[in-house]
Amino acid sequence: MASQIFSKVKSEGGSSESGGSESGADERGGNNDTFEYFGWVYHLGVNSIGHEYCHLRFLYIRGKYMEMYKRDPRENPGTKPIRRGVINHTLMVEEIGRRRVNHGDLYVLRFYNRLDESKRGEIACASPGEVRKWMEAFDRAKQQADYDLSRGQSARDKLKLESEINLAGHRPRVRRYAHGLKQLIRIGQGPEKLLSQASNLGANSESDVYFEADGADVIEAHEWKCVRTLDGVRIFEDMANKKTGKGVLVKAVGVVEASADTVFEVLLSLDRRRRYEWDTLTGDVELIESLDGHCDVVYGTLDLRKLSWWQSKRDFVFSRRWFHGQDGTYTILHFPTEYKKWPTKSGYRRIKMTACSWEISNISTSSLSPARCLVTLILEIRSKGWIKWKNNEFSKFERTLPFGMLSQVAGLKEYIGANPALTFESSTVVHSKTSGVSMSSNELEDAIGSDEFYDATDGDSSSSDEDDDEVSNKQDKKVKLKNVSWAIASLALKKTSAPDTSKELNADVPPLTLDPSQFHGTMRHGKGEGDSDCWSSPSGSGFMIRGKTYLKDSTKVTGGDPLLKLIAVDWFKVDECITNVALHPKCLVQSEAGKKTPFILIINLEVPAKPNYSLVLYYVADRPVNKNSLLGKFIDGTDSFRDSRFKLIPSIIEGYWMVKRAVGTKACLLGKAVTCKYLRQDNFLEIDVDIGSSSVARGVIGLVLGYVTSLVVDLAILIEAKEEAELPEYILGTVRLNRVKVDSAIPLEG
Repeated sequence: MASQIFSKVKSEGGSSESGGSESGADERGGNNDTFEYFGWVYHLGVNSIGHEYCHLRFLYIRGKYMEMYKRDPRENPGTKPIRRGVINHTLMVEEIGRRRVNHGDLYVLRFYNRLDESKRGEIACASPGEVRKWMEAFDRAKQQADYDLSRGQSARDKLKLESEINLAGHRPRVRRYAHGLKQLIRIGQGPEKLLSQASNLGANSESDVYFEADGADVIEAHEWKCVRTLDGVRIFEDMANKKTGKGVLVKAVGVVEASADTVFEVLLSLDRRRRYEWDTLTGDVELIESLDGHCDVVYGTLDLRKLSWWQSKRDFVFSRRWFHGQDGTYTILHFPTEYKKWPTKSGYRRIKMTACSWEISNISTSSLSPARCLVTLILEIRSKGWIKWKNNEFSKFERTLPFGMLSQVAGLKEYIGANPALTFESSTVVHSKTSGVSMSSNELEDAIGSDEFYDATDGDSSSSDEDDDEVSNKQDKKVKLKNVSWAIASLALKKTSAPDTSKELNADVPPLTLDPSQFHGTMRHGKGEGDSDCWSSPSGSGFMIRGKTYLKDSTKVTGGDPLLKLIAVDWFKVDECITNVALHPKCLVQSEAGKKTPFILIINLEVPAKPNYSLVLYYVADRPVNKNSLLGKFIDGTDSFRDSRFKLIPSIIEGYWMVKRAVGTKACLLGKAVTCKYLRQDNFLEIDVDIGSSSVARGVIGLVLGYVTSLVVDLAILIEAKEEAELPEYILGTVRLNRVKVDSAIPLEG
C-alpha cells in the first residue's frame, strides 16, 4: 500500500503542544477535543532549478495545524518538521485524479488559496480511497479554523492563522548546487519505500466511515429482474427499459472478496499479464492518451475466435472516465470513440465497442471482517438470442461480444479470489479511534463519516477506549438495523416528510401573495410534460430524504412539497463565468416585486463550456425566515457551515442510460465537491456554484451537455440535517429542466 492514514481524537485538559491546536471546549463535558491525522504521502513539486520532484513525506494534522516531516516523528523523537503552518478557511483542496509519476500511477490532491490561486501545492497517494480520507482530514481542519475565528480568539491566535501552510514548490532556503550537481538527478522510478511498504492494517483495521452499498436518494424507474446466474454472478434485465422498445438493459452483479479500491485498481490496470488472468476479451490494451486525471483513451484488440471459430481478429478504441463518490463507490464509464491518429493493426478490423458502465461499492461489514465489495457491469444489448438464453434455451448469445463482457465480472471475481495478496494491498486507509464526545458546535461537526459528495450513511462513532469486540458488536448491530430499516422503508414509500413551515418560516406573519406574472426569467415556464426547452417545479415525491429516525436506523422517506417556490429561471450565455447575479440591475431581485419579497434564494449554476453558461434559479419564501431555524442558520451562517450543509439531489427522468449512470442518484454536498461562493444582502442569499472548479464535475457536465436536448432532469436542493432536532429533512426547492436547448441561452448584457 502506497500510503496510510491514521486518525484519532483525544481529550485533553488544556491546550496541546506546539504544532497542535487548542480546540473548543465541549458544551456538555467541558473537555478539549484534539483530532489528529497522520500518514505517508508523496509531495510533488518543482524545485528552485526547475526539476520536478516526488518526495516521500510524513504528513501530520493536529487540529487546524499541519506539519510535514521527512521521518515519522513518532518513531524518531526530536525530528523537526520541514514545513508547518495553518490550514485556514481559505485553503481549497481539489482532487485532480490519476497521474503518471516516475513510471507509476498516483492520485493527486491540489491545494490553493482561493484568495490567491498562485499559492499552490500538490500531494499524491496510491489510491483514490486514500485521497478521499485526506480530503476529509483537511476539511475537518478547515472547520476547526473557521470555528476558532467565530469564537473571537485573541489577536495573538488570529495572527497565527496568517502563517498558512505552504505546499508550493521548493522551500525558500539557500541550497548549494555548484558542487555535485549530478547527485540531484534522481535515477530510477522514484521513492520505492512507500510503494513496497506492506499494509499493517489487515483484518484489524477499523474504519470510521460507514459505507452503504445501496441507498440511492432518487426513486428510480428501473425494474431489475434476475434472469440467470453465471458462475456465481447474477444476471439482471431491466424490465422497465424493455417496455420502451429499445435495446435491453442488462447488468451482471457479483460480490468480490476485496475492497472497492482494490477492484478499481485491477479494472483500470493495463498490465497485460494481469489482464490475461481474468479478461478473456481485452487482454491486449494500451494507453493512447491521458486526457486528464479522470479520463483517458485506450486501444485494445479482441480475438473473437474465443467466442466463435469463424470470427476474425478485431481492434477497438474507447475512452474511459471514472468517478469516486464520498461513499466509496467507483463508477467507470466506457465509451466507444474514434481516434484517427491510431490506425488499425495489420490483420485486424476496427469495430465499435459496446458502451458499458462499471460500478464498485463497498459492502458494509464489521471491522474484523475481510473487505468485500459489490461489482456491477451494465450494458445495453440488442441480441435476438437474449430471450432464449435467459430462458435456459439453446442460443448463440454465448458467442457474442455482450456475453463475453458480462462474463468479465465472473473472471474478475475468480481472479481476486485466487490472489489473496490483493486483499492486503487494499486501500482501506483509515485506522481510527474516534471519540464519542462530539465537538462543541454544529459548525465543527465531524466531517468523517458524514455525507459529502454523495449521500453516504453516517458512520457509527465509537469511544476511543472501547475494545475491538465492543466496536465489532456495535457495527454488526448497525448493519442489521440498516437492513431492517430499508425493508420497512420499501414497504412505506408513501410516507413523506412535509416541511414544518411553522419552524422554518414565521407563522405569525401572514403569507405574501406571489404573482408569477411579476417575475420574469429568460427560460420559459413549461405547460406540460411533453414541452421542451422549459422548466417546471415538480413535487419532492421522487426524492428520498432523511426521516425523523434517520440517526437511529438510517430510514429515508419520500420528500414532500418544497418549502420555497420556484418563480423564475434564467439561462445565460457568457464569455466568463459570472457571479453576484442578484446585483445586476436587470435581475428580478432588483425589481419592485423582488424587493418586496420576504426572502429570495438564488442558485447560480456556472456551467463550463465554450462559451460558458449560467443556469440561475430563483426561489422565494412567502413569509420571513425564522432566525433560529435551520434555514435561518444557513442563510446567516459562515461559509464553512453552508459548505457542509448545502445539498443537491440529481435525477435524470428521461435520457440516455449512460448519462444516468454518470450523474448518479445520490445527493451531493456541493460545497465539498466544487467551489461555492455566497452573497448575503438585503432580502436574498445568492449561491454561486462553480462547476468548473472540479475536474470530475467538468467531465460529468460535459457529458450531460452532449445529450441535454434529450434529457429531462430533476434537481432538488435542501439543507442537510445532521442533528435529531433538525429531522426530518425537508426539500427546500425543486426544478425540472425539460430538454433544454443550449442555443436558447441569452447573453447577459452589462
